[in-house]
Amino acid sequence: MELKKNPKADLRNNSSLYFVLGLAIVMGLVYGALEWKTYDKTSDYDIAMTVEDNLDEEVPLTEQIKTPPPPPPPAAPEVIEVVEDEEEVEETVIESTETSQEEEVMEVEDVEVEEEDEDIDVPFAVIEDVPIFPGCERANDKRACFNEMIQKHIRKNFRYPEIAQEMGVQGRVNVMFTIQKDGSIGNIRYRGPDKNLEAEALRIIQKLPRMTPGKQRGRAVRVPFSIPITFKLQ
Repeated sequence: MELKKNPKADLRNNSSLYFVLGLAIVMGLVYGALEWKTYDKTSDYDIAMTVEDNLDEEVPLTEQIKTPPPPPPPAAPEVIEVVEDEEEVEETVIESTETSQEEEVMEVEDVEVEEEDEDIDVPFAVIEDVPIFPGCERANDKRACFNEMIQKHIRKNFRYPEIAQEMGVQGRVNVMFTIQKDGSIGNIRYRGPDKNLEAEALRIIQKLPRMTPGKQRGRAVRVPFSIPITFKLQ
């Protein structure tokens, strides 16, 4: 048995068209919803205040202030007396300090400037005339004679401290002193491993005799000198 169906009644014939139309409508609604804008309601009335100007009122005029006239100037004297200045004023004359070519120039003699005696220290190694130890006056090499006599003086007066021997203390004491401008010994400084050894070194240097002072450019100067004194147990 054959089914009887009208081919125009088949809905599948225009399905693609209906799909496109539906999609277009949906997209239009979405676009319209996204672009929809709302605005606040505003009043259309004028909020400006109206002020009525009453120009018909009469404004009273300010009365003019009357000021009294200024007093008249004093009358001039009839006779003008002229007073003579009898006192004479001495004018101060400032003499010019400039000299002309006609004036003679006085020659000034050379002024001798005395050199001050500077109190300086000149080391023993560089001094021109070394201090002279007693007994080295006729020596050819006074510097070598000075060193030799210093060593001889130390050996002659050397005495090992008994307390240092008992304690087994030994070492070297560095002694520094200055031969003053009068030949005396001063400004003694020392440094060693033990105070007993330092005291003995000080005693030896204090026994040095007065010397002929050292000279630099013909003038007596102070001469620093240093020497080690060795204490060694046998």
